[in-house]
Amino acid sequence: MNELSPMNRLRALAISLTIAAARTMPAAASGSVTWVVKGAGFGHGVGMGAYGAYGYGKHGADYRKILHHYYTGVGLRTLKRPPLVRVLLATRRGDVSFTHSTGACGRKLNPSATYRAHRRGASVRLLTRSGRLIANCGRTLHADSNGVIAIRGVGAYRGALEAIPTKSSSGSLNVVNALNVNNYSRGSLPGEIPPLWPTQTLKAFAVAIRSIALSSDVGGNGFELYADTRTQVYGGVKLESKRTDAAVKATNSQVVTYRGQIAQTVYSSSSGGITESGFLGAPDVPYLQSVKDPYDYLSPLHRWTFRFSQAEMNSRLGGYLKGSLRRIQVTKRGDSPRIDYAKLIGTRGTTTIRGDSLAAALGLYDRWAYFRRVVR
Repeated sequence: MNELSPMNRLRALAISLTIAAARTMPAAASGSVTWVVKGAGFGHGVGMGAYGAYGYGKHGADYRKILHHYYTGVGLRTLKRPPLVRVLLATRRGDVSFTHSTGACGRKLNPSATYRAHRRGASVRLLTRSGRLIANCGRTLHADSNGVIAIRGVGAYRGALEAIPTKSSSGSLNVVNALNVNNYSRGSLPGEIPPLWPTQTLKAFAVAIRSIALSSDVGGNGFELYADTRTQVYGGVKLESKRTDAAVKATNSQVVTYRGQIAQTVYSSSSGGITESGFLGAPDVPYLQSVKDPYDYLSPLHRWTFRFSQAEMNSRLGGYLKGSLRRIQVTKRGDSPRIDYAKLIGTRGTTTIRGDSLAAALGLYDRWAYFRRVVR
């Protein structure tokens, strides 16, 4: 749900992006035009900034203070029972093999044996490894475990496996992990921020991740969440670590709420020093308001610079531009300096472009950007 650039090992990722950008910045030839783009931040800049939260944790702030800083007017609540969430792990054509299951489709199973989910029409069958029919499962094959179930070619996951026929392909199955939200957080937290970050930062993200999981529904066929940045990075058992497990346990079943409802606690890598009030073009969300982010300077992408030749600008903006680019005029910025709308003034006319479209076309890290045309 977060536009959520991958935040696993954020520092290494951001540094590598900076190096890559530096290597691809073209040198201006004599007498040529160079466009210099200076900007800040990495991601959408809405909600909690990861590097800012890292700084707060490093300076001794409690996780509750971190959450209340980034999300305006919210509260924290401990759920009596952790709800189940369903995460799409993969879509597979053909059978889905699994082990460590204690039972499926009303049949008791041997955890050491291998079984197969096999699609037949609009239903699913439970087969032995050799292909012998055990049970007709109907619309969904649900396989329980004693804790962790292993899915061949996918991985090991806490909770249960569910195999559901896809709507788009007659021979495919959606491979879904059904598990309680605390175990989901265990498999997501180390995929979003480094486990060696401060304990209070880990706790803040554990609560935010849990809140996003319970307030999101992608409307999938048998699932509400994706296992990638369309929702949050989720890798199951293979991602778990002692420090992130401890942060999840310390905040067990806690969620962020606003007026009694679980909040969409979105976050991004680096805010540039000021977060943005909600998403461009989306309805206002009272708890997603712009706030200062004083520790964002710890991010390798707190400030950045790109350089483009005239030909590169014309090429990258070609779908929006009339003629050759003469000037970029920003007509509206958000509550942070992020661009909402701008005009592309070309030799054959002027067009309007959204800030996020402009940033994407140029490959910028964020829509917090300023443009300067330099003639040499």
